[in-house]
Amino acid sequence: MIRQLLGKRNDPEVAPRVAADARIYAVGDIHGRSDLLARLLDAIVADMARFDDGRCAWLVFLGDYIDRGDESATVLELLSDLAAEPAIDAVFLEGNHEAALLRFLDDPRRGKDWIAFGGQQTLASYGIKPPSDEDDAEALARIRDDLFFALGHHLAFLRGLAPFARSGDVAFVHAAVDPRRAAPVAESRALRWGHPDFLVPDPVPGLRIVHGHYDDGAPVVHPGRICVDTGAYYTGRLTAARLDDDVAFLEVGP
Repeated sequence: MIRQLLGKRNDPEVAPRVAADARIYAVGDIHGRSDLLARLLDAIVADMARFDDGRCAWLVFLGDYIDRGDESATVLELLSDLAAEPAIDAVFLEGNHEAALLRFLDDPRRGKDWIAFGGQQTLASYGIKPPSDEDDAEALARIRDDLFFALGHHLAFLRGLAPFARSGDVAFVHAAVDPRRAAPVAESRALRWGHPDFLVPDPVPGLRIVHGHYDDGAPVVHPGRICVDTGAYYTGRLTAARLDDDVAFLEVGP
């Protein structure tokens, strides 16, 4: 079932907006649910067709494409195909799960924690059996080598992910920004892994931050922050926020 959930109309004095010529669809954490991703992309395409106001439509994927769900390899195939399509304007952000996979590839012993918090499902989606002993350095090295070759062109996609994106006074990140920074939307650990001071209604005055990472059963909407991670891998619901002069949500689910 596809549900469109209309958001509250923005007050231009309270809620910052994307650029006047842009319409942006920000897709929440996918976590290996290629079935939901395919349906949501269909819903977004149908929604785009409803408008003829001349705005340029962009897709922004907020990260955490892999792990926990069973179809990470298929998700990366769909997204890498989108990235290669010149007719589609899309930005793909790096989530903490992609960062953890890449760390495992760079150093399997230091990055072995990735396997325990979702990497097992990603390995299985590429036909790779996880190690029986995660302290076995030789086994970890073999798995790293097997994954490196199994990823194929998906690896270039993963290494090319962006840290953040911005349109007008709206910034898109995977997890959070550090509100204490002079330039808050800048490269930092908080972008991928979150920050304890971020989960407030208005973390960065003058900006609206659209993010995932902090899963909830429904979108979380504040004037200064929108979270669109609806826990796809366990709720069966995947959500995108549409931002132009207003905010609306497109959702696919049970």
